[in-house]
Amino acid sequence: MTIATPETNPAESDRIARCSCGALSLRLSGEPRRVYGCACIECQRATGTAFAYRAIYAEEAVREVVGEVRSWRRISDAGRWIDQHFCPGCGTLVYMSAEALTGALSVSMGCFVERDIPPPVAIHNLHRAPSWLDLEAFAPTA
Repeated sequence: MTIATPETNPAESDRIARCSCGALSLRLSGEPRRVYGCACIECQRATGTAFAYRAIYAEEAVREVVGEVRSWRRISDAGRWIDQHFCPGCGTLVYMSAEALTGALSVSMGCFVERDIPPPVAIHNLHRAPSWLDLEAFAPTA
């Protein structure tokens, strides 16, 4: 996804997600549809920690993408593709798109400049989390 629609006056409700070196950023409008965590093995590998923490935004919420984006495709446990989009300079995974996430993208919460980050409503794949991690309160309900 390459979008370049620079605006001089970003809306007050916009959020900026940025990689570690600052070369790649996304400007998103409004609040996320959903905030979640995932403790599947692939999310643990992608983040280097016990679980991923992400926000789902509609593609239309993306106002601007600045910088070069590289992508890597993996296949989920369910056999669907997931594209991980990252900065080629520092390697930060800034966002993902997925076959199962039509018309939306999933942004890594740690990349947001704004720190008023909502908590996850659920953490998926808790059975894959390390045994020391006790997050049962976040287990999804039906």
